Formats: sequence, structure tokens, C-alpha cells
Amino acid sequence: MWVLVRRWWGPLPAGGGAGRRPSPGWRALAWLGGSPGGEDGRGPRVREKPPWRVLFFGTDHFARETLRALHAASGILNVHPSCLPRWRGPAPIIHTVLHGDTVTGVTVMQIRPKRFDVGPILKQETVPVPPKSTAKELEAMLSRLGANMLISVLKNLPESLNNGRQQPTEGVTRAPKVSVGTSCIKWEEQTSEEIFRLYRAIGDKIPLQTLWMDNAIKLLDLVEVNSSVLADPKLTGQAVIPGSITYHKQSQILLVCCKDGWIGVRSVMLKKTLTATDFYNGYLHSWHQKNAQAHPSQCRFQTLRLPAKKKQKKEFVAMQQCIK
Repeated sequence: MWVLVRRWWGPLPAGGGAGRRPSPGWRALAWLGGSPGGEDGRGPRVREKPPWRVLFFGTDHFARETLRALHAASGILNVHPSCLPRWRGPAPIIHTVLHGDTVTGVTVMQIRPKRFDVGPILKQETVPVPPKSTAKELEAMLSRLGANMLISVLKNLPESLNNGRQQPTEGVTRAPKVSVGTSCIKWEEQTSEEIFRLYRAIGDKIPLQTLWMDNAIKLLDLVEVNSSVLADPKLTGQAVIPGSITYHKQSQILLVCCKDGWIGVRSVMLKKTLTATDFYNGYLHSWHQKNAQAHPSQCRFQTLRLPAKKKQKKEFVAMQQCIK
């Protein structure tokens, strides 16, 4: 029996060569079968550790061919960070946060040929999602839970396999990969809660984006706006169009209007990283001085419409390099 541990939801493993990080596409396989000989081939001896090893390897072609052979021989296990069948797919933690789930978990399951996340469940545990947790924080928590669950399954593997149960047909949801386009805020359509969920779900990997004066701007640090700020007459005394921007001097944040209220922004990236104060002094204030007769809505944030997918990919790579 072999175990497959997929990289897409947990931290990179130790090892993989001195001073070198393993490829993001690594796979981990654990051999669960006993061997009649010791590690040096000199004959049997008493083992103090479980009779399985972990092998790391890189190329996708090698991985596919090896997985085919392993599955034909005995089967593969998968550790998935959700309570299957909810959030089948490559981005379950992101979608857990994005949709505001209050409960999540980890599932240890058997893999079925040509289809991930549909096989029998060997072990499943649920945990509450901490309020306002980010995908990164939730990933760390579920990684620890998943590791302990996998060890438990391996220690009692025959019993675990015999007690496996089929996944229910109800409650199936999908967790597809998140594209760069997901990071574009739709001020007229999204509520403040939805924008904060989006920020907590992908903000550490893909900064949220918007459009200002034909320039793409990345919103780097979002904060909730407290009630005392919201009581300001400038925010309550007149109708405001979603996307409208106000600088709040006392708290040194940008206030941006969305579908149902306001969000706060502490820093942005426009050519370079700017604090809210820098953005106001260098851009907003000067615009209002030059356009004193213009309606403030002309200076608002608007939804960024990204170009075709090929260009999006290049922009995403460039954006990741800027973040690093």
C-alpha cells in the first residue's frame, strides 16, 4: 500500500537537497508494506518506527507513470483539507474562507482512478473555523490536523481500509483554482463582508485589485472600519456611489464605499507601495485641487477588467515577483 500526499494545501516538506527548496509540484509517497529485510539488506530486524518511507520526486510525467503503477498494485491515499464531499478540487481552503464556512475539517480518503476527491473516506474530522481567520492561518491548522490523522490511519491501516465508507451524494461542492481575475473587486456588487472574505482567502497570494484613473492599483492592507469613523457626517450626510474614496485623517486610512458600506485600506501599490496618507497626499489631494468643480465620483475606484488569459498569466507572474 502507498500513500500520496499532495502539496497544494500544506507547507513545503523539509529535505529535497541541502539549501534547495523542493519544486512546488512535488508529490510524497509513503510505502506501507513491510519488508523482510532491514534497511541495509542484511536480514530481518525489529523495527521501532512504522514500516513506511517517504519518497520525493519532481517531474509530472514521472509522477503520472508512477501513480498509475502504484494504483494498479495496491492503491493510494489522499489527505484533503475539507469535509468531503464539500469542496472537491484544488483550492478547498480558499473556498472555505471565501464562502464564510463556520465549520471545516480534514478527510483521509482513497483515490479513485482518473478522479480526485471522490473515493471512500477512511477518516474524517471536523473543526470550527476561527472567526476572521485567513486561508494561510487555516492551512497551518489543518496541516497539523491532517498529519495526525494520517499517522492514525497508517497505524491501523487494515482496520481503516475495512471501515472505509462511500462519500454521500448530497452536499457536493467544487473548489476550482482561483484566477487573478477573482482579485478584482466589484464595488457595486460586493458587500464589505464579501470583500473581507476575499481578502482573507487570497490576499496573501494575490493582492486585491481595482482601477483608478486608468491605473491598476493593488490594495495591500484592508481593515474593518469602526463605528466612530462611520459616524462621520461626510459618510452619512449624502448618497455615495460605490467605489468612492475618502481619506480619514484621524485613522490614516482610505475609506472606500462598497455595496453596503465602507472598507478601510491602509496601503496600496501604485508603481510602488504607498501608505494611505502617501496616496492621499501624492494623488487624491492633488486631483481634487486640479478638479475642484468635478464631482467626487469621478475620482472613485472602479472594477478592473483584466485582459485575455495569456496576458493575465504574464501579469500574475510579474505581480508575484514584485511581492517577493
